[in-house]
Amino acid sequence: MQTSTRNSLLLKRSLDAVWHPCTQMKHHQYQGQFPLIPVARAQGCWLFDFDGRRYLDAVSSWWVNLFGHGNAHINAALIDQLGTLEHAMLAGFTHEPVVELSERLAQLTGNQLGHCFYGSDGASATEIALKMSFHYWRNSGEPNKTQFVSLQDSYHGETLGALSVTDVALFKDTYAPLLRASTQVQSPDWRLAEPGESQEAYALRAAKALEAHLEQHHESTAALIVEPLVQGAAGMAMYHPAYLGEARKLCDRFNVHLIADEIMTGCGRTGTFFAYEQANITPDFLCLSKGITGGYLPLSVVMTRDTIYQAFYDDSVTRGFLHSHSYTGNALACRAAVATLEIFEQNQILTKNRMTSAALTRACQKIAAHLNVMNFRNLGMIWAFDVATRDPAFARNFHRRALDKELLLRPIGNTVYFMPPYVINENEVAVLAMRVRDLLNA
Repeated sequence: MQTSTRNSLLLKRSLDAVWHPCTQMKHHQYQGQFPLIPVARAQGCWLFDFDGRRYLDAVSSWWVNLFGHGNAHINAALIDQLGTLEHAMLAGFTHEPVVELSERLAQLTGNQLGHCFYGSDGASATEIALKMSFHYWRNSGEPNKTQFVSLQDSYHGETLGALSVTDVALFKDTYAPLLRASTQVQSPDWRLAEPGESQEAYALRAAKALEAHLEQHHESTAALIVEPLVQGAAGMAMYHPAYLGEARKLCDRFNVHLIADEIMTGCGRTGTFFAYEQANITPDFLCLSKGITGGYLPLSVVMTRDTIYQAFYDDSVTRGFLHSHSYTGNALACRAAVATLEIFEQNQILTKNRMTSAALTRACQKIAAHLNVMNFRNLGMIWAFDVATRDPAFARNFHRRALDKELLLRPIGNTVYFMPPYVINENEVAVLAMRVRDLLNA
């Protein structure tokens, strides 16, 4: 791949000065092995380098960019907000964007989760939910409830608390001595079902493993944390909503909190605004981030019930929830999130997404039928399939070859997935499906 002087200079400066995330930096030193792509600008579904070479952002820039780069509505909202208030501390102060966002989010839960606590990113939201659950039980006279349960192959972030309930060895093993012990129970990932066993039947069987654990350990268990319907870092492991229904019943029965980590699955990604809606339940805590600002600014939120909020409402400062960071409820980020919710309301996004989902699924029929493809699956605006391969560096090599075809894809192990912006059009759908098929054929 030939690069201009401007591209090359930016690459060199970045390699000298920037430590990139989730990356072995040595791989970037050899551009043919794992190229670092300079981004000069972006519009819609496309990223452009300084030479004008473009890349279809088929992963929404790590699952955050819902309505395309350079969205006019969010741009206008941020420009307006810059003229009034960019930030004010939320301790002892408040402002209109954070209040409006909190009210809108509560309405989306049917006002079942009416209290919003803000952070900066997904891992922060996980930390907040875990701490809130632990502190609730302490305030409620049950200080022994200090343990957490998550699913096998779960991912909830990479700060120490979040990593403690994550079950991805690549991220977790190095830091094991620093982490608090937690328990992982059987994943409802339908790829693990026995031949002839339905997705629902397997989900219910996995729920039995949760029941067995809680029967023995409920007195010491504070909360179960799950990624509703899709376990992202597990290779887009999808499962039947019946598991969430059973998990809700079991948490009620054994007096355990249910934390829904919708950092990736929320904001319409699975077909409903919140994934948990498909199981007709409400969690005790809801974690949101990623797409909540349309991919513009860092923001996360933990939503919870009034009964949990009331356990902290007291004259004693020590019974209050004293978690904080300097940019909690940042006005610009909240305004971007309000604008994002306005787009959902004004443009019937969930309805349009159903049509886009059907069109891309049709376009992927030849991919699904490919001899090297297994477990082709789709839920809302998420597609994934597993590739039969002996290449231990498949993810890195497929990513590199995809860039040569102007596609931004980041496989997880041998799983290739698409999570494009919701504004992807018919022509872009065709380009994505055709070029991925060509990569598989090659």
